[in-house]
Amino acid sequence: MSAPEKIALASLSRDALEALTERLLAENATLQQAIAELRAEVAQLKGVKGRPKIKPSGMEKGTEPEPTDKARSRGARGGKADRLAIAEARILPADVPAGSRFKGYQDVLVQDLVLRPHVVRFRRERWLTPGGRTIIAPLPSGIVGHFGPELRRFVLLQHHQGQVTVPRLVTQLTSLGLAISKRQVVRLLNAGQDDFLTEAQDVLRAGLATASWISVDDTGARHRHQNAVCTQLGNDHFAAFATTGSKSRLNFLEVLRAGYRDHVVNAEALACMRQRDLAGPVIAQLAAHPVQRFPDEAAWRSHLERLGITALAVTPDPVKIATEGAVWGSIKAHGLLPDTVILSDDAGQLALDRHALCWVHAERLVHKLDTFTDRQHAAQQFVRALIWWFYADLKAYRREPDRRRRRELRARFDRIFRRRTGFVTLDRLLRRLQANKAELLLVLDRPEIPLHTNSSERDLRPQVIKRTISGGTRSEPGRACRDAFLGLLLTCAKLGISFWDYLGHRLGVPGADAPYLPDLVRLRSAPA
Repeated sequence: MSAPEKIALASLSRDALEALTERLLAENATLQQAIAELRAEVAQLKGVKGRPKIKPSGMEKGTEPEPTDKARSRGARGGKADRLAIAEARILPADVPAGSRFKGYQDVLVQDLVLRPHVVRFRRERWLTPGGRTIIAPLPSGIVGHFGPELRRFVLLQHHQGQVTVPRLVTQLTSLGLAISKRQVVRLLNAGQDDFLTEAQDVLRAGLATASWISVDDTGARHRHQNAVCTQLGNDHFAAFATTGSKSRLNFLEVLRAGYRDHVVNAEALACMRQRDLAGPVIAQLAAHPVQRFPDEAAWRSHLERLGITALAVTPDPVKIATEGAVWGSIKAHGLLPDTVILSDDAGQLALDRHALCWVHAERLVHKLDTFTDRQHAAQQFVRALIWWFYADLKAYRREPDRRRRRELRARFDRIFRRRTGFVTLDRLLRRLQANKAELLLVLDRPEIPLHTNSSERDLRPQVIKRTISGGTRSEPGRACRDAFLGLLLTCAKLGISFWDYLGHRLGVPGADAPYLPDLVRLRSAPA
């Protein structure tokens, strides 16, 4: 370890001393942050609470206009009788003295719930044909093993919407008088769910093919006792989830491919390769080859080997970039993300094609900045006030777009983020945000795009809660069902469909009805 640098403080001017002090304070803050993160990690490994979370800045809520009286009245809920389906009507007689006059009825709505086992013995006829073949009468549709569709619907609803763990679900069912084991509950949750998995994939394809924008985010997940990443993507009409091994760009592209497995070398793929600085001769090789479509990853890798691309030991990795481009080409070839804006925080792997940035995450960088002097704190608060004011005007622009206002907002953005405050760390941060001008102001050209990714963070909360309660998944069917049912659950909520009715219709419960979700997503996403 080298000796610390000796500084002759007496020879320094006041300005130099202030600059040195600011630098040392910034370095000290960085070290304190690193120490806090290490302490939090140690505390987590020991099973104790980590450091507290930083309170949100409140910019989104603080810039909302005050609701009018009409808006409050429109949001009022209807009467109870309008929301309930009356299953039974009873007349209750009153004990009255002779000579009383009947004056009608006073209605009272009483809600109740019936939970009890309903065990049916099916006596299936058995016949022996003259040819010696045994014929047994089939069971009614919706029955899996020894369990009917209502029980299957209850199990799926409790686990995916109610966040009830498998052991507690077994306790619930056995306490009601059912004979069921943990293994049987797991089978009801994961086995034979191909129709749901297919519909979830079709929802994703329908959303990506028709959405003008999607919001994306990710969070940690556990699968097979290893760290993984759960990626969310969706908008006001759908939501989809996929758990992958890491946060790489290639994994995100695989999610956007929505189940298609081919690799395509087309104009979009070549443009992506150029943008990622793939060598020109390699791009020329791929573009000149007569075969441009490959059915799966194995065929694509064989193609790269035949061209000698896998043998190239250069940076950046040509195989990785070429594969990313071919997957992007597949996405475009299948009609996904035609002119879709991808809205995200500042995570690099999510920045693809037409990309917009979240303003709440951008302002949070200023909000979380450590200050050490009154002058630094005043500069930080002044910049935050400018950003809040600008953000409120962006909201107003989204409601009523105007060409002249658009030019004014662009010029005002430059005045805010080219400002120099004398606070070195803040000025460096402002330069970083200025460099993201095109992505932060894409909303001026596409006013339908939200200014934040709050919807993605809300969609990810059930996944975070499930991770906290249950830990993670252990099998591929369990992982696939967790992602698919969470996407179907939130898609139903966004489309105004009861998840209970949806499960009942798909499982064959008499009287339950729900439309095919991908068709409804396309209908809602169609331009007015």
